Amino acid sequence: MVATLRNAWQIPDLRKRILITVSLLVAFRAGVAVPVPGIVPEVIQQLFSGGTLFAFMDLFSGGALSSYSVFAMSIYPYINASIIMQLMQMVIPKWEEMSKDEDGRKKLQGYTRYGTVILGAIQATGMTLAIRARGALVTDSPWLVVEAVLSLVAGTAFLMWLGEVITEKGIGNGISLFIFAGIVTGMPRELAQIWALLRSGQAKWYNGLLLLLVSVATVFLVIWITEGERRIPVQYSKRVVGRKMMGGYATNIPLRINQAGVIPVIFASSLLSFPATIASFAADKPWAAKLGEFFDYTQPWYTAMYAILIFGFTFFYTGMVFNPLEVADNMRKYGGFVPGMRPGKPTADLLSRIVTRITAVGALFLAIIAVLPNFMIQITGLPGFHALGGTALIIVIGVALETMKQIEAQLVMRNYQGFLR
Repeated sequence: MVATLRNAWQIPDLRKRILITVSLLVAFRAGVAVPVPGIVPEVIQQLFSGGTLFAFMDLFSGGALSSYSVFAMSIYPYINASIIMQLMQMVIPKWEEMSKDEDGRKKLQGYTRYGTVILGAIQATGMTLAIRARGALVTDSPWLVVEAVLSLVAGTAFLMWLGEVITEKGIGNGISLFIFAGIVTGMPRELAQIWALLRSGQAKWYNGLLLLLVSVATVFLVIWITEGERRIPVQYSKRVVGRKMMGGYATNIPLRINQAGVIPVIFASSLLSFPATIASFAADKPWAAKLGEFFDYTQPWYTAMYAILIFGFTFFYTGMVFNPLEVADNMRKYGGFVPGMRPGKPTADLLSRIVTRITAVGALFLAIIAVLPNFMIQITGLPGFHALGGTALIIVIGVALETMKQIEAQLVMRNYQGFLR
């Protein structure tokens, strides 16, 4: 890993991409320290003190939610808008066709941006009205509410733009890297809290040891799920192209256990956080209290919904990134075939069956790992399981591995001789 980064730094274009990524991540962390105008910090801190739901959500925003900064909503409105757009492509044939060409994808991306602003405005309005009712604004002026809402929406829009710049001109996926940065910067705070509980005797030492063992086991399991793959052998027959003989070699199709990466976990947590945020801020309302109780992550219903959403989104996103019919058709065009299978539909059916089976395994393990901290917190009473296990580790490890793969791919493309040595 160190050698890979050293090689990347020696290539001017890659060095520029890395600097852009790091600079924009620093800008993200700086924005976390910029509060929304007109808030009362003491009241905001009281609202967040003792709230396990807030602690869970605040971990993914890197502390922006607990300080009610301009990045308090993080990038979640954009993620929710992306989910809606991808679902709409399944029910609107025209949009599905648009997603297959460059101009169409640009239009759909524009729709996603508009959706982000709309969803962000709805969420920001609900959050600001709710904290105003709890006395967290310096005045009850409607203009102050408007100013706070605009600040939150502008913060999310700015993060969306920064994420797109990182994805296009930097290294890695910008949206995923923001969540990664939020979790990583929050880990020291969670570790300090756990250490304080252990030193004071409020938590037993064997619970801390259990936390360490489960975290280490989770790391190995997440890496296995992320890197594990089933390789399908492919043979290419010889054919004449012009005056040259082409083909006649063997290769394989690597089908990963988790084709969807960290997207299902991010989608599921984002989707469940939207109603929970509004309900938690307006807990004095009867309807909000019931909604908040239903979406409390310590409740069995929440755990079940979270696991089901991760399982479903894993299949949904895998279907978007891997099309067996398209892969089989491309193989047939270039003279490729799976030994013992006829090209075309039989090969597509084989790939579909294999992908379904291994995706089921990956989705099941992702769901179990993600909800494991909920059970461990009930057993040990240590809140740090959310920072050092489950969803947090899935995202941190998954994003880190994907980013490193992109760096290695850039090295192979630009400086493959030095890299392969």
